[in-house]
Amino acid sequence: MKGRRHLRIRNKISSPIPAQHTRSGSITVSQVDEHWPTAASWISGRHSQNPVGALALLGIPIAAGSITPSRYDLAPDVIRSMLGKYSPFDFSSGCDLSDLKIIDLGNLDVSDAAYAEACELIAEAVRGAIEKAGCVSILGGNNSLTRAACRAIGPLSDTALLTIDAHLDLRDLDRGPTNGNPVRGLLQDGLPGNHIVQVGIQSFANSEAYAKIAQQAGIEVIPVERVRAAGIEKTISEALDRLARIAGTIYVDLDIDVLDRIFAPAAPGSRPGGLQPSELFLAARCCGEHPKVAAIDIVEIDPEKDIANATALTAAACFLSFAAGYRVRVQNRPM
Repeated sequence: MKGRRHLRIRNKISSPIPAQHTRSGSITVSQVDEHWPTAASWISGRHSQNPVGALALLGIPIAAGSITPSRYDLAPDVIRSMLGKYSPFDFSSGCDLSDLKIIDLGNLDVSDAAYAEACELIAEAVRGAIEKAGCVSILGGNNSLTRAACRAIGPLSDTALLTIDAHLDLRDLDRGPTNGNPVRGLLQDGLPGNHIVQVGIQSFANSEAYAKIAQQAGIEVIPVERVRAAGIEKTISEALDRLARIAGTIYVDLDIDVLDRIFAPAAPGSRPGGLQPSELFLAARCCGEHPKVAAIDIVEIDPEKDIANATALTAAACFLSFAAGYRVRVQNRPM
């Protein structure tokens, strides 16, 4: 069974055709504007002939181990489709992401896999993606993928983890790996607690018992109230710089449920009082720009629970923001 699944990648998703709506609301292909390329066309191969660098994109549609039964496996395809509603032009910097080559590796075939089998496939796919491009953006899938993906980027003794999440993800492991315990699993696997910073943790969304485990392990926890007081850019930049002083490689786990519930109806774990999308975009950009970040995952979206694609659109913009930061990184890299 393992051999048959080994490194099976589903076909890449066909990009939606960019189009405009007529007054009646119907879509007419003839109205495509050649001067308004979409981010979907960019990830499908429409990039500069002389790109400044490359970024890998990998879908991991895993739903195994979900505490709340959800269709997380649908999210990678839906997030990709939302890129058809964005352009690759970064207005804030005046740069176009098409200067960056996207190596879209499609979706890993783990939607029906048991977690133990999926772990091996995830780890090998993430290692391969980093070998191809130096950095990978992962579209989940639930948060259980974080444990396997983080272990893949290098020895845990030289790896650091930044989570942007409402939850500690330190639940007990006695019922096996779930989307509620990837950080606990990584501690068990050997990731030092002082190599972990958790940003955006919310009151009344975590238990005292697990807060004590974080404290005992030496994890730095930054609640959402402190994020607001200091500002998201300062918080993320300082966290990344601290981790970079003690580790050679950083993995970023971006759980969409860190958002306020009104902005993330498709994230089952989101609650009122979370971050705003604009804060999350800035955080993703900071992570993309940091030289030691090798991977980021964007997880915990159930498209069947979304309203007006609000959550999926936000996830797509997080990917674009990370890519914008990464573009700055590779452009400024010493030759």
